Amino acid sequence: MTVLVTGGAGYIGSHMVQALKEGGESVVVIDNLSTGFADVLPDGVPLVVGDAGDETLVGNAIARHGIDSIIHFAGSIVVPDSMRDPLGYYRNNTMTTRSLLNAAVKGGVNRFIFSSTAAVYGNPDQVPVPENAPTRPLSPYGSSKLMTEIMLHDVASAHGMNYVVLRYFNVAGADPLARMGLATVGATHLLKIAVEAATGQRAKIDVFGTDYPTPDGSCIRDFIHVSDLAQAHRAALSYLRGGGSVTLTAAMAAAIPCSKPSRRCGAYRGGISRFHMRPGGPATS
Repeated sequence: MTVLVTGGAGYIGSHMVQALKEGGESVVVIDNLSTGFADVLPDGVPLVVGDAGDETLVGNAIARHGIDSIIHFAGSIVVPDSMRDPLGYYRNNTMTTRSLLNAAVKGGVNRFIFSSTAAVYGNPDQVPVPENAPTRPLSPYGSSKLMTEIMLHDVASAHGMNYVVLRYFNVAGADPLARMGLATVGATHLLKIAVEAATGQRAKIDVFGTDYPTPDGSCIRDFIHVSDLAQAHRAALSYLRGGGSVTLTAAMAAAIPCSKPSRRCGAYRGGISRFHMRPGGPATS
């Protein structure tokens, strides 16, 4: 049994691959290396350089490596970018997954884990957010992921595929043994930006939101450590091997205002710039 990890050379994907290898799994990675790095992969893990939406490429990988499960991370994730380029996000997130699923169906793969996003909830009515909360995405990014969830549900019903959808909020941290971390140039993750400010790698921190309905007007965000998220996906794989399908929210239920880490780290250097709310960004996520 072999697990295919799309986007496996990226930030979250590389931690997933490491967790699978440590668990004794056979793993293959497909990644176009647009934001990933081949050198973070453990020794012996085959890397197929290419697009997860290339059905021929994926089909050949399924046949060659005997893939029976897919964990799908590959995609675009920056909310403001999706507001500027919605068609690009529908292509790279929704259409790519459509092609990936088609290759999976043709190749007889019947287990699929989709790494989704809590952006599908938009502004949730309550926190922690239950899985049955209304889905009201505020950005093309969130909409592209929700469309993919709907498509996966329909494909699973038609072709006997079992799936797990994991919706999560904001990923942070790095491998405890420092083997990998968030190395993508221009990454917009708050904690990466805050650390860069504290270490003099950027002049200041921009915090969006002065008038959200929150205690200090800034966004409130729930953070999950990347290694915990990888273990959640491993648990999802174990669940799938027992049969069944499910959609889950992966969260720490310990949300904090974005201004808090910004104040602590920004104070060391150039400080903080506050802006009004950014299009597509919910008050709480």
